Amino acid sequence: MLVAAALVPDTALVVPGVAGSADPARTLRAAARDAVRDATADVERVVVVAPGPVDRELTGPVRGTFAAVGVPDRALRGTVPVVLGAPDGASSGLATSAGTPAPGTAAAIHLLVAAGRESARLVEVSAGRADRLRALGRALAAVGVPERVALVVVGSASGRHGPDAPLADDDRAPENDARLLADLSDAGPAARARLAAADAALAAELAVTGWAPWQVLLGAVGDARAVDAKLLHEEVLAGAQHAVLLWRCT
Repeated sequence: MLVAAALVPDTALVVPGVAGSADPARTLRAAARDAVRDATADVERVVVVAPGPVDRELTGPVRGTFAAVGVPDRALRGTVPVVLGAPDGASSGLATSAGTPAPGTAAAIHLLVAAGRESARLVEVSAGRADRLRALGRALAAVGVPERVALVVVGSASGRHGPDAPLADDDRAPENDARLLADLSDAGPAARARLAAADAALAAELAVTGWAPWQVLLGAVGDARAVDAKLLHEEVLAGAQHAVLLWRCT
């Protein structure tokens, strides 16, 4: 049963050293660490859901490396953390693999180790059918099972804000992101319905990396449960809209 979810940004900048001597994400990182620590306290299982190029579940020891985006391990401050990717018996229906994590998964590994967690299910999802992603969320949270589960949901809103953005500026991004953040901060039944109906094609055009992980989160919560949502921090950093939230199921 899902009891809490930490919604954290999909950016390697939450890890010291990725930006060199600069540390532009200090406040964002602190909020993300707080969210992960609070969400994962006193639960039996933790599941990371992050955006990736393919749908897969990482197993075995997984290092929090950002080699996938060309950041060498020596650039990171301190030891590169390791989390045991540990399937827990509930079937995800995904292919399992070892190897280099996607950047969002690597960021989650750093946040989990900072919170004192040494193992978790590590799931990466690509854009696909929303109903399939929500079904995956139901399976991962084992809806109806008493065991307490926390999700660490990695994803950000548009990466098309201004001249510093990873992709060209798009004037649709501010309005779209405002709607997304309002619904993520509300998390009531109507807000969750709007998130479930969010346009996947528009999300892809605006480089919204959170669309697929948020669909998994919606499935894990289910339709009938109440959610207490709290926005801990939001900012546009390097042209991308990031936010940190904490959801608690009541």
